[in-house]
Amino acid sequence: MITLRPNIAEMAGYVPGYQPEDVETYIKLNTNENAYPPSPRVIEAIVREAGDGLRRYPDASSRLAREEAGKLYGFDPSWIIMANGSDEVLNNLIRAFAGEGEEIGYVHPSYSYYGTLAHVQGARVRTFGLNEQFEPVGIPADYPGRIFFLTNPNAPLGFTYSQRYIAELAGKLSGMLVIDETYADFAEENSLDLVRSLENVVVTRTFSKSYSLAGMRVGMAIARPEVIAALNKIRDHYNLDRLAQAAAVAALRDQEYFLSCVGKIRAARAWFSAELEKLRYQVIPSSGNYVFATPPDRDGARVYQGLYDRRILVRHFTDPVLSHGLRITIGTMEEMERTVQALREIGP
Repeated sequence: MITLRPNIAEMAGYVPGYQPEDVETYIKLNTNENAYPPSPRVIEAIVREAGDGLRRYPDASSRLAREEAGKLYGFDPSWIIMANGSDEVLNNLIRAFAGEGEEIGYVHPSYSYYGTLAHVQGARVRTFGLNEQFEPVGIPADYPGRIFFLTNPNAPLGFTYSQRYIAELAGKLSGMLVIDETYADFAEENSLDLVRSLENVVVTRTFSKSYSLAGMRVGMAIARPEVIAALNKIRDHYNLDRLAQAAAVAALRDQEYFLSCVGKIRAARAWFSAELEKLRYQVIPSSGNYVFATPPDRDGARVYQGLYDRRILVRHFTDPVLSHGLRITIGTMEEMERTVQALREIGP
């Protein structure tokens, strides 16, 4: 008889966004993938690396990628760890700081995978709702949890917290504050300066969104060297393969291409948000590569189905806190124009 750990047997697994087999026949705006391909330099770097060197193990420390990120963001490489997607870092932070039965906290709604990772480790989960100003409600002045995850910009809603608020929150925590900056490259500011000034702050990043590398699974964390050293103890020793490391280095070096793509997505986001408002949708101002929009009748499922029938995929959540609206990834201008036309056809 197979006997699982009780927490594994009882937990529900994380459900990612729908990935259709015939993806090319859809306008795919449901998983916040980048609308544009990676930098041509990334493709060249992968091709160069995909030769005889693949029979050898990759650099275990991802040294070149850490050095390149350090130059870009102004940190010594000892403050940086590269990872197999930012999810690996999130998982290892829980493993490093939260023991079985200890508490982790996060805002709801945000990235629900935090809870899944906590349950795998046997940690307890505590969530905090939002008020009308999108401020977390009920976080005590001396929160005892081992880790608090803050998604900034928030996903799926898109709003951002001020750096002043985040610094105040860090001061309330006896444990670590992990600022998940998956979408920070689409925003106006980030929390990297707080990593330098506050000992209990960690920033996590991904290459999946702004660098168009969702298919490579590359992420990183920036934190005090003692935190990075702890994460290095528990990560897989060859956690990032040769192709992923080459892609990360090339992507970081081509900032001109990166800024061009981010600029086009920001412009399309502004245009699309304005068009949604003309259709009387409620749109939360977004700093990500997506918007959360609510139709006039607050029936997100109806609009989701109407778009799906027109082969446009967006994200609808069954969670009662979110089911009234839709999270819509920002694609190319052509894709967003077609989506607006479809919404006009579906009606209010």
